[in-house]
Amino acid sequence: MAEVSILTEVVDVKFTAPPLQLPDVASMAEVVLIQALEFCAQKMGLDSPQAVVARLRQGDSAAFGYWHYGLARQVAEYLGTWDESVKAVYIYDYDATPEDFCFGEMIPAEPVHLIVWAQRKTAALESLVAALERALVQGCADLINKAKLMHLLDVQVVDDADAENRTGYGALFSSLYHPPTQVWER
Repeated sequence: MAEVSILTEVVDVKFTAPPLQLPDVASMAEVVLIQALEFCAQKMGLDSPQAVVARLRQGDSAAFGYWHYGLARQVAEYLGTWDESVKAVYIYDYDATPEDFCFGEMIPAEPVHLIVWAQRKTAALESLVAALERALVQGCADLINKAKLMHLLDVQVVDDADAENRTGYGALFSSLYHPPTQVWER
């Protein structure tokens, strides 16, 4: 009988759920930057993300390479989480030549070049990318002491038609000499 009275009391109580709040882009950008630093620290065998920041500020090309890849993975995951039309995300080297990699040269804070393969191109996805880029630029400029940093992401969106017809950036998927590397897939 005690169970019935407890249930009666519970039924009389009104529960109100707090309103659903999406995290703001600045907070998400901070998470993306921190996780990219942690990825870089792990790959380089460094003891902390702060050690990575020190290397980035010194212009260490290996640190930039791992950090860029970590950023690409985190940005890809973020975009895939918030836009269900995203099928896969790829990183590609637009500015670098084989000689740059051979001699370990990399321009510090060059943009991370991504190809986002979505079912269709939408203004919502473009807005999401633009908002994330603004927040990342602000956070990254403070992080690596590059006050004049203007861009951190170069995101090209291709749809199914681009990939199937090998048009625009969709042509890179079948490139023999410069294929992009997949960093995230749904």
